[in-house]
Amino acid sequence: MSLVKDTIEKLRNLEAEKKSLLVEIEEVKKTADAKATALESEVNALREEVKSLKNLMRGLEPSVKPVQKMKKAM
Repeated sequence: MSLVKDTIEKLRNLEAEKKSLLVEIEEVKKTADAKATALESEVNALREEVKSLKNLMRGLEPSVKPVQKMKKAM
C-alpha cells in the first residue's frame, strides 16, 4: 500500500512543480516581450539619429563639386 501512497505523493509533487514552472514560463515571456519592445524603441531612435546626422552632414558638404581631372590623351 505504501507504493501507491508514494506514487500518489509523487504525482502531487510533479503537478505542483508543473504549475509553478508554467507560471515561471509566463513571467519569463513577459520579461522577454518587454525587453524586445524596449530594444525596438532604442533601435528606432538610433535609426532616427543616423538619419538626422546624415541630413546634417549633407548641409555641411561644399556646394561646388571638385573639378574632375581630365584624362591624358594617349
